[in-house]
Amino acid sequence: MTYYARHVFICCNQRDNGEQCCNDRGSREMRDYAKDRVKELKLSGPGKVRVNQAGCLDRCKEGPVMVIYPDAVWYTYVDRDDIDEIIDEHLVHGRIVQRLRI
Repeated sequence: MTYYARHVFICCNQRDNGEQCCNDRGSREMRDYAKDRVKELKLSGPGKVRVNQAGCLDRCKEGPVMVIYPDAVWYTYVDRDDIDEIIDEHLVHGRIVQRLRI
């Protein structure tokens, strides 16, 4: 068994050269929201879910992006509603949100 059942990595990379990046699309705010929401739902902690900031996940043109392991499912999102749907469907019920999958 792994230390966490699921590990969520949210790209918060900021590029200084003007190229598109996840942070330009609000990824840090969405990371903070996701962390708080997972804690509110009592999904966080050993044996449960961990939400982490990631550096560049190298899918910036599809961003903002997140990946959930060990499932290896990549998502894009726009707002809190999308984050809520990913948390409820994927993290709570184990169902992939196909409309947000990349």
